Amino acid sequence: MTSKKEFNLQQGAEPMAVRPAVLDEVSRIMELVAHSRSIMRQNGNHSQWVGYPSEEMIADDIRQGIGHVVVFGGQVVGYFALLRTPEPTYTYIEGGHWLDDTTPYGTIHRLCCAPGMHGIARRAFAFSEAQCQSVRVDTHRSNTIMLHLFENFGYCPCGVVYMRDGSPRDAFQKMMYPMVNAQLKTYVEREILPRYNHFDSAHRLDHIAMVMAQSMELAQYYPELNRDMVYTIAAYHDTGIVEGRERHHIVSGRIMREDPALPQWFSPEQIETMAQAVEDHRASATSQPRSLYGKIVAEADRDIEPIKIIRRTVQYGLDHYPNLDKEGHWQRTLQHLHEKYGHDGYLKFYIPQSRNRAQMELLWQLMDNPSKLQSIFETIYNQEQRP
Repeated sequence: MTSKKEFNLQQGAEPMAVRPAVLDEVSRIMELVAHSRSIMRQNGNHSQWVGYPSEEMIADDIRQGIGHVVVFGGQVVGYFALLRTPEPTYTYIEGGHWLDDTTPYGTIHRLCCAPGMHGIARRAFAFSEAQCQSVRVDTHRSNTIMLHLFENFGYCPCGVVYMRDGSPRDAFQKMMYPMVNAQLKTYVEREILPRYNHFDSAHRLDHIAMVMAQSMELAQYYPELNRDMVYTIAAYHDTGIVEGRERHHIVSGRIMREDPALPQWFSPEQIETMAQAVEDHRASATSQPRSLYGKIVAEADRDIEPIKIIRRTVQYGLDHYPNLDKEGHWQRTLQHLHEKYGHDGYLKFYIPQSRNRAQMELLWQLMDNPSKLQSIFETIYNQEQRP
């Protein structure tokens, strides 16, 4: 059994290990900090780690038991802090929301490495993910190396948080779902989720990760539900986009029914229930979902966050109507918002514990203020048009 104090992974023939840092290693850790800071500067990130982290901060990490070193060949080659208590700067998040607000999470800070070493970040993240049900991270928008790592490690962008000095950081989260069958989870992560990397911007992996997290969070209110089924429904619900948006819910159901791997974990009756839930998730459906599973994924798919909804609408328009000019995209955005999210729109809600209702009020306030709505549209449109 893997110790919580040491997590071994192989690099070639030698193990790379994570263990608690000790105070005698502070000077070595500061060398790693200096090297990582120089890499940031070389890659155009001149705003992050100015006088941070300090020697006293590292020492304080170690005294609190949250400082960890990565050791290879008997040498300290990496360092990071893993906080297991809520991060105060994550209380407020702008332009989005965390994947999950109820599951305890860990936070990785102050990740640094030695020159010439590769795989430090992967080992630090693997260690942290083995200890936590969820992990949150943040970084400066100019830290392209870390942003690339977050994407590679499956972290979902959630919004913007602000540090104690008021500076913004892009925030990310990843859910581990330890309650889900490990083999099923591995299959979904390897064979199903990568499919979303090839879809339009509004149906990529960040959206699926949000639906999965919201589905699992809502399922907590219904202990009679099978968590493996909830997880799988959310993971498959938009796979049908591969054949186009119009009938994607029907195609998603067919993909689920025809998947030869699912009978390893589910009975034929369970697979049929899941396929029906996938078919019923679409917001424009004229009838209610046939099961509670369908209502859960339909509610989670709503993901009512005003700025994100506007951004996804613009992204979809740019992907599918490239010949429209800016005014055309503005009119299309207005039409879509009012048809789907307006006071008399077709969007329906099914789960009373969902955060969607309160968020819808905020979206209505924006839609009732056309000049502000257009200003937000133009900002997003210009951002999405950048190469």
